[in-house]
Amino acid sequence: MKYLNFFVLCGLALIMVAAVGCGGEKNVAQTNTGGAITITDDIGRTVNLAKKPERIVVLSASFLEPLHLLGGNVVGRPSSQAAPEFAKDIPSIGKAVQVDMEKVLALNPDLVIINKGMNEKLIGVLSDNGIPSIVIKAKTYEDVKRELGIFAQLTDNRAKADEAIKEMDGRIAAIKEKLPKDKTRVAVLFSSSQGLNIQLSGSIAGSVCHDFGWENVAEGMMPLDKNPDATPYSMEILVEKNPDVLFVVTMGNADTLKNEMLSEFKNNPGWNTVQAVKDDRVYFLPQTMYLINPGLRYPECYEDMAKMVYPNLF
Repeated sequence: MKYLNFFVLCGLALIMVAAVGCGGEKNVAQTNTGGAITITDDIGRTVNLAKKPERIVVLSASFLEPLHLLGGNVVGRPSSQAAPEFAKDIPSIGKAVQVDMEKVLALNPDLVIINKGMNEKLIGVLSDNGIPSIVIKAKTYEDVKRELGIFAQLTDNRAKADEAIKEMDGRIAAIKEKLPKDKTRVAVLFSSSQGLNIQLSGSIAGSVCHDFGWENVAEGMMPLDKNPDATPYSMEILVEKNPDVLFVVTMGNADTLKNEMLSEFKNNPGWNTVQAVKDDRVYFLPQTMYLINPGLRYPECYEDMAKMVYPNLF
Protein backbone atom coordinates (compact mmCIF):
# COMPACT_ATOMS: atom_id res chain seq x y z
CA MET A 1 0.00 0.00 0.00
CA LYS A 2 2.81 2.40 0.84
CA TYR A 3 4.28 1.78 -2.64
CA LEU A 4 0.91 2.62 -4.12
CA ASN A 5 0.76 5.83 -2.09
CA PHE A 6 4.26 6.65 -3.28
CA PHE A 7 3.26 6.30 -6.94
CA VAL A 8 0.07 8.31 -6.38
CA LEU A 9 2.07 11.11 -4.81
CA CYS A 10 4.57 11.02 -7.67
CA GLY A 11 1.73 11.16 -10.16
CA LEU A 12 0.19 14.15 -8.41
CA ALA A 13 3.56 15.86 -8.35
CA LEU A 14 4.00 15.30 -12.10
CA ILE A 15 0.53 16.73 -12.79
CA MET A 16 1.38 19.83 -10.73
CA VAL A 17 4.69 20.26 -12.59
CA ALA A 18 2.89 19.88 -15.92
CA ALA A 19 0.31 22.45 -14.89
CA VAL A 20 3.02 24.89 -13.92
CA GLY A 21 4.80 24.14 -17.19
CA CYS A 22 1.63 24.82 -19.17
CA GLY A 23 1.15 28.09 -17.33
CA GLY A 24 4.75 28.97 -18.13
CA GLU A 25 4.21 28.22 -21.84
CA LYS A 26 1.13 30.43 -21.82
CA ASN A 27 3.14 33.28 -20.35
CA VAL A 28 5.86 32.75 -22.95
CA ALA A 29 3.26 32.91 -25.72
CA GLN A 30 1.93 36.16 -24.30
CA THR A 31 5.44 37.52 -24.05
CA ASN A 32 6.12 36.51 -27.66
CA THR A 33 2.98 38.35 -28.75
CA GLY A 34 4.42 41.63 -27.54
CA GLY A 35 8.01 40.45 -27.55
CA ALA A 36 10.80 39.89 -30.05
CA ILE A 37 9.89 40.06 -33.74
CA THR A 38 12.13 39.19 -36.66
CA ILE A 39 11.32 40.69 -40.05
CA THR A 40 12.97 40.04 -43.41
CA ASP A 41 12.36 43.20 -45.40
CA ASP A 42 12.24 43.72 -49.16
CA ILE A 43 15.94 44.50 -49.55
CA GLY A 44 16.86 41.25 -47.81
CA ARG A 45 17.76 42.65 -44.39
CA THR A 46 16.91 40.73 -41.24
CA VAL A 47 15.54 43.25 -38.75
CA ASN A 48 15.14 42.26 -35.11
CA LEU A 49 12.69 44.20 -32.95
CA ALA A 50 12.74 43.76 -29.18
CA LYS A 51 8.96 44.09 -29.01
CA LYS A 52 5.87 45.00 -30.99
CA PRO A 53 6.38 48.59 -32.22
CA GLU A 54 4.16 51.16 -30.54
CA ARG A 55 5.29 54.32 -32.35
CA ILE A 56 5.58 53.84 -36.12
CA VAL A 57 6.60 56.47 -38.67
CA VAL A 58 5.80 55.68 -42.31
CA LEU A 59 7.58 57.33 -45.22
CA SER A 60 4.82 56.50 -47.72
CA ALA A 61 1.10 57.29 -47.43
CA SER A 62 0.33 53.89 -48.99
CA PHE A 63 1.28 52.19 -45.70
CA LEU A 64 -1.35 54.08 -43.68
CA GLU A 65 -4.51 52.13 -44.46
CA PRO A 66 -3.01 48.62 -44.05
CA LEU A 67 -1.47 49.55 -40.70
CA HIS A 68 -4.68 51.25 -39.56
CA LEU A 69 -6.66 48.13 -40.45
CA LEU A 70 -4.34 45.93 -38.42
CA GLY A 71 -4.20 48.24 -35.40
CA GLY A 72 -0.71 49.69 -35.90
CA ASN A 73 -0.08 53.02 -34.17
CA VAL A 74 1.33 55.50 -36.70
CA VAL A 75 2.73 58.69 -35.17
CA GLY A 76 4.25 60.26 -38.30
CA ARG A 77 3.49 60.28 -42.04
CA PRO A 78 4.52 62.18 -45.17
CA SER A 79 2.33 65.00 -46.42
CA SER A 80 0.22 63.63 -49.26
CA GLN A 81 -3.07 64.25 -50.99
CA ALA A 82 -3.53 60.48 -50.88
CA ALA A 83 -3.61 60.41 -47.07
CA PRO A 84 -6.93 58.96 -45.81
CA GLU A 85 -9.22 61.02 -43.61
CA PHE A 86 -8.32 59.15 -40.41
CA ALA A 87 -4.67 60.14 -40.88
CA LYS A 88 -5.20 63.90 -41.26
CA ASP A 89 -4.24 64.60 -37.64
CA ILE A 90 -1.11 62.43 -37.69
CA PRO A 91 1.94 64.74 -37.69
CA SER A 92 3.64 65.27 -41.05
CA ILE A 93 7.34 64.54 -41.50
CA GLY A 94 7.57 66.46 -44.78
CA LYS A 95 7.17 65.21 -48.33
CA ALA A 96 7.94 61.59 -49.17
CA VAL A 97 10.70 62.76 -51.51
CA GLN A 98 12.10 65.22 -48.95
CA VAL A 99 11.76 63.76 -45.46
CA ASP A 100 12.50 66.09 -42.54
CA MET A 101 14.67 63.89 -40.32
CA GLU A 102 14.48 66.32 -37.39
CA LYS A 103 10.71 65.83 -37.33
CA VAL A 104 11.12 62.06 -37.59
CA LEU A 105 13.55 61.92 -34.67
CA ALA A 106 11.39 64.28 -32.59
CA LEU A 107 8.52 61.78 -32.81
CA ASN A 108 10.68 59.19 -31.02
CA PRO A 109 9.60 56.25 -33.20
CA ASP A 110 10.46 52.66 -32.39
CA LEU A 111 10.13 51.74 -36.09
CA VAL A 112 10.32 53.59 -39.40
CA ILE A 113 8.84 51.96 -42.53
CA ILE A 114 10.61 53.00 -45.73
CA ASN A 115 9.26 52.81 -49.27
CA LYS A 116 11.72 50.86 -51.42
CA GLY A 117 13.36 52.91 -54.14
CA MET A 118 12.81 56.22 -52.39
CA ASN A 119 14.31 56.62 -48.92
CA GLU A 120 16.83 53.83 -48.34
CA LYS A 121 19.50 56.51 -47.87
CA LEU A 122 17.93 57.25 -44.46
CA ILE A 123 18.64 53.77 -43.06
CA GLY A 124 22.08 54.79 -41.80
CA VAL A 125 20.85 57.96 -40.09
CA LEU A 126 18.07 56.05 -38.37
CA SER A 127 20.46 53.32 -37.28
CA ASP A 128 22.89 55.89 -35.87
CA ASN A 129 20.04 57.17 -33.72
CA GLY A 130 19.05 53.70 -32.52
CA ILE A 131 15.87 53.55 -34.61
CA PRO A 132 15.16 50.30 -36.50
CA SER A 133 13.71 50.46 -40.00
CA ILE A 134 12.25 48.10 -42.55
CA VAL A 135 12.11 48.65 -46.31
CA ILE A 136 8.93 47.62 -48.13
CA LYS A 137 8.43 47.36 -51.90
CA ALA A 138 4.93 48.62 -52.64
CA LYS A 139 3.98 48.53 -56.31
CA THR A 140 2.05 45.46 -57.42
CA TYR A 141 -0.91 43.68 -55.81
CA GLU A 142 1.41 40.83 -54.83
CA ASP A 143 3.55 43.43 -53.05
CA VAL A 144 0.49 44.57 -51.10
CA LYS A 145 -0.30 41.02 -49.97
CA ARG A 146 3.30 40.48 -48.85
CA GLU A 147 3.20 43.88 -47.11
CA LEU A 148 0.09 42.84 -45.19
CA GLY A 149 1.91 39.71 -44.03
CA ILE A 150 4.79 41.80 -42.68
CA PHE A 151 2.45 44.27 -41.01
CA ALA A 152 0.58 41.33 -39.47
CA GLN A 153 3.85 40.30 -37.79
CA LEU A 154 4.34 43.83 -36.49
CA THR A 155 0.81 44.08 -35.08
CA ASP A 156 0.22 40.42 -34.18
CA ASN A 157 -2.95 40.48 -36.29
CA ARG A 158 -2.58 37.68 -38.84
CA ALA A 159 -6.31 36.87 -38.88
CA LYS A 160 -7.28 40.41 -39.92
CA ALA A 161 -4.62 40.46 -42.64
CA ASP A 162 -5.80 37.10 -44.01
CA GLU A 163 -9.39 38.37 -44.01
CA ALA A 164 -8.40 41.48 -45.99
CA ILE A 165 -6.44 39.44 -48.54
CA LYS A 166 -9.31 36.99 -48.99
CA GLU A 167 -11.77 39.84 -49.57
CA MET A 168 -9.50 41.55 -52.13
CA ASP A 169 -8.73 38.27 -53.91
CA GLY A 170 -12.45 37.62 -54.26
CA ARG A 171 -13.20 41.06 -55.71
CA ILE A 172 -10.34 40.84 -58.21
CA ALA A 173 -11.26 37.29 -59.25
CA ALA A 174 -14.84 38.42 -59.96
CA ILE A 175 -13.57 41.25 -62.19
CA LYS A 176 -11.20 38.97 -64.10
CA GLU A 177 -13.96 36.43 -64.63
CA LYS A 178 -15.98 38.97 -66.64
CA LEU A 179 -13.17 39.86 -69.03
CA PRO A 180 -12.99 38.44 -72.57
CA LYS A 181 -10.18 35.96 -73.07
CA ASP A 182 -8.78 37.67 -76.18
CA LYS A 183 -5.33 39.26 -76.05
CA THR A 184 -5.69 43.01 -75.72
CA ARG A 185 -2.50 44.87 -76.69
CA VAL A 186 -1.81 47.75 -74.33
CA ALA A 187 0.81 50.38 -73.56
CA VAL A 188 1.14 52.39 -70.36
CA LEU A 189 2.74 55.83 -70.65
CA PHE A 190 4.08 57.77 -67.67
CA SER A 191 3.99 61.53 -68.18
CA SER A 192 5.66 64.11 -65.93
CA SER A 193 7.46 67.42 -66.19
CA GLN A 194 10.61 65.36 -66.78
CA GLY A 195 9.18 63.78 -69.93
CA LEU A 196 7.73 60.40 -70.88
CA ASN A 197 8.55 56.77 -70.25
CA ILE A 198 6.74 53.49 -70.89
CA GLN A 199 5.69 51.42 -67.88
CA LEU A 200 6.51 47.73 -67.50
CA SER A 201 4.64 45.04 -65.54
CA GLY A 202 6.32 46.04 -62.26
CA SER A 203 4.40 49.32 -62.19
CA ILE A 204 0.92 49.64 -60.71
CA ALA A 205 -0.99 49.94 -64.00
CA GLY A 206 1.42 47.58 -65.75
CA SER A 207 0.91 44.89 -63.12
CA VAL A 208 -2.88 45.06 -63.47
CA CYS A 209 -2.56 44.73 -67.26
CA HIS A 210 -0.30 41.72 -66.76
CA ASP A 211 -2.71 40.08 -64.31
CA PHE A 212 -5.56 40.60 -66.76
CA GLY A 213 -3.57 38.72 -69.39
CA TRP A 214 -3.32 41.78 -71.61
CA GLU A 215 -0.19 42.07 -73.74
CA ASN A 216 2.01 44.97 -72.67
CA VAL A 217 3.78 45.94 -75.90
CA ALA A 218 6.80 47.18 -73.91
CA GLU A 219 7.40 43.87 -72.15
CA GLY A 220 10.92 42.59 -72.68
CA MET A 221 12.36 46.02 -73.43
CA MET A 222 15.41 47.28 -71.53
CA PRO A 223 14.39 48.99 -68.25
CA LEU A 224 15.69 52.37 -67.17
CA ASP A 225 18.82 52.34 -64.99
CA LYS A 226 17.11 54.04 -62.05
CA ASN A 227 13.63 52.63 -62.60
CA PRO A 228 13.30 48.90 -63.27
CA ASP A 229 9.55 49.29 -63.74
CA ALA A 230 9.84 51.49 -66.85
CA THR A 231 11.60 51.65 -70.21
CA PRO A 232 12.60 54.71 -72.29
CA TYR A 233 9.86 56.35 -74.35
CA SER A 234 10.11 55.83 -78.10
CA MET A 235 7.51 57.08 -80.57
CA GLU A 236 8.94 54.77 -83.21
CA ILE A 237 8.51 51.70 -81.02
CA LEU A 238 4.94 52.61 -80.11
CA VAL A 239 4.09 53.05 -83.78
CA GLU A 240 5.72 49.71 -84.55
CA LYS A 241 4.04 47.86 -81.65
CA ASN A 242 0.71 49.58 -82.36
CA PRO A 243 -1.23 49.02 -79.08
CA ASP A 244 -5.02 48.73 -79.12
CA VAL A 245 -5.32 50.56 -75.79
CA LEU A 246 -3.19 53.29 -74.28
CA PHE A 247 -3.21 54.15 -70.58
CA VAL A 248 -1.54 57.32 -69.29
CA VAL A 249 -0.33 57.91 -65.73
CA THR A 250 0.66 61.48 -64.88
CA MET A 251 2.79 63.04 -62.15
CA GLY A 252 2.37 66.76 -61.67
CA ASN A 253 -0.54 68.94 -62.76
CA ALA A 254 -2.86 66.30 -64.20
CA ASP A 255 -4.93 68.68 -66.33
CA THR A 256 -1.88 70.39 -67.83
CA LEU A 257 -0.18 67.11 -68.65
CA LYS A 258 -3.36 65.67 -70.13
CA ASN A 259 -3.82 68.71 -72.39
CA GLU A 260 -0.18 68.50 -73.50
CA MET A 261 -0.59 64.83 -74.32
CA LEU A 262 -3.81 65.39 -76.28
CA SER A 263 -2.11 68.21 -78.20
CA GLU A 264 0.76 65.85 -79.02
CA PHE A 265 -1.70 63.28 -80.35
CA LYS A 266 -3.30 65.93 -82.55
CA ASN A 267 -0.13 67.52 -83.91
CA ASN A 268 2.24 64.57 -84.27
CA PRO A 269 1.35 62.54 -87.39
CA GLY A 270 2.98 59.46 -85.90
CA TRP A 271 0.33 59.17 -83.22
CA ASN A 272 -2.42 59.08 -85.85
CA THR A 273 -1.12 55.69 -86.99
CA VAL A 274 -1.43 54.13 -83.50
CA GLN A 275 -4.62 52.07 -83.23
CA ALA A 276 -5.43 53.23 -79.68
CA VAL A 277 -5.37 56.87 -80.75
CA LYS A 278 -7.32 56.24 -83.96
CA ASP A 279 -10.03 54.37 -82.00
CA ASP A 280 -10.08 56.96 -79.18
CA ARG A 281 -9.07 54.32 -76.64
CA VAL A 282 -6.67 56.48 -74.64
CA TYR A 283 -7.41 56.53 -70.91
CA PHE A 284 -5.91 58.86 -68.32
CA LEU A 285 -5.63 57.12 -64.95
CA PRO A 286 -6.22 59.00 -61.65
CA GLN A 287 -3.04 59.90 -59.78
CA THR A 288 -4.50 58.95 -56.40
CA MET A 289 -4.76 55.32 -57.50
CA TYR A 290 -1.91 54.74 -59.95
CA LEU A 291 0.84 57.14 -58.90
CA ILE A 292 1.09 55.88 -55.34
CA ASN A 293 0.39 52.30 -54.35
CA PRO A 294 -3.36 51.98 -53.65
CA GLY A 295 -2.89 49.37 -50.92
CA LEU A 296 -6.23 47.98 -49.76
CA ARG A 297 -7.96 49.76 -52.66
CA TYR A 298 -6.13 47.68 -55.27
CA PRO A 299 -9.38 46.01 -56.43
CA GLU A 300 -10.56 49.50 -57.46
CA CYS A 301 -7.57 49.74 -59.82
CA TYR A 302 -8.61 46.48 -61.46
CA GLU A 303 -12.21 47.63 -61.73
CA ASP A 304 -11.29 51.08 -63.13
CA MET A 305 -9.12 49.69 -65.92
CA ALA A 306 -11.56 46.92 -66.78
CA LYS A 307 -14.42 49.44 -67.05
CA MET A 308 -12.38 51.71 -69.27
CA VAL A 309 -11.56 48.99 -71.76
CA TYR A 310 -14.85 47.06 -71.57
CA PRO A 311 -17.50 49.54 -70.37
CA ASN A 312 -20.36 47.33 -71.55
CA LEU A 313 -19.32 44.54 -69.19
CA PHE A 314 -19.14 46.56 -65.98
